[in-house]
Amino acid sequence: MLPSTTKPNHREQEILDEIRLAGGSCRVGYLAERLGVSDETVRRNIKALQARALVRKVHGGVLLNAGMSLTEQPFQTRMRENAEAKRKIAATLADLIADGDSLFLDIGTTTAYAAQALRSKKHLYVVTNSLSVASTLATINSNRVFFPGGELRAHDGGAFGAQAIDFIRRFNVQHAVLSAGAISADSGFMLHDLCEADLSRTVAERAQSRIILADSSKFGQRAPVTLANQNALDILISDAPPPQAIAKMLERREIALVLAS
Repeated sequence: MLPSTTKPNHREQEILDEIRLAGGSCRVGYLAERLGVSDETVRRNIKALQARALVRKVHGGVLLNAGMSLTEQPFQTRMRENAEAKRKIAATLADLIADGDSLFLDIGTTTAYAAQALRSKKHLYVVTNSLSVASTLATINSNRVFFPGGELRAHDGGAFGAQAIDFIRRFNVQHAVLSAGAISADSGFMLHDLCEADLSRTVAERAQSRIILADSSKFGQRAPVTLANQNALDILISDAPPPQAIAKMLERREIALVLAS
């Protein structure tokens, strides 16, 4: 059963957000304490959410329904997912970057690991809309880091919108390092957020090479927004070989696959 398209009310949305922040499951008492309401209020709202297949009630607690996977989890939760694979991918990316290179790094969690791996490089010229990336690479090794103005998103510290896109159009970099939320054989690379897709398209146009970082858990998954101009992508770095259908998609689009060791 797919989740209902009916928008959750304010209290139900608060409950969904808290469950996501807790990693996808938590107890009723925890939700009541976090929201400052009674256990009965939480149970009543959980019942409504369960009726629309958004959550599943278990003894003493609640789980996000598997059908909610198209809604991306909070940044810190995603940082903990497949962490070792992301570190390997980040280290492989760092091997492709030389001292003095110019690059764009986006808001993805694997990109955040890449920023950590790039701390050994010197004189980098970095453009990013990720506060995590900027704080990791600024003030060290004579790097120059450029960050757009505007409001930061609360859940991931990312800068988006027209102001960020106009800022990025002022640069030409050697490497655009981008994320993908899902990869399928028919739709290719997908993201969960339209603003991220718009910004990624602009970045790709301003780079000499375009590198996607995605761990193997993204293979065969789907997300709501397709990344534009995928034939312009150059490299996919992942931790494991993709299924045959996705491998053929990469070959058809002349995207090189680099496996992290």
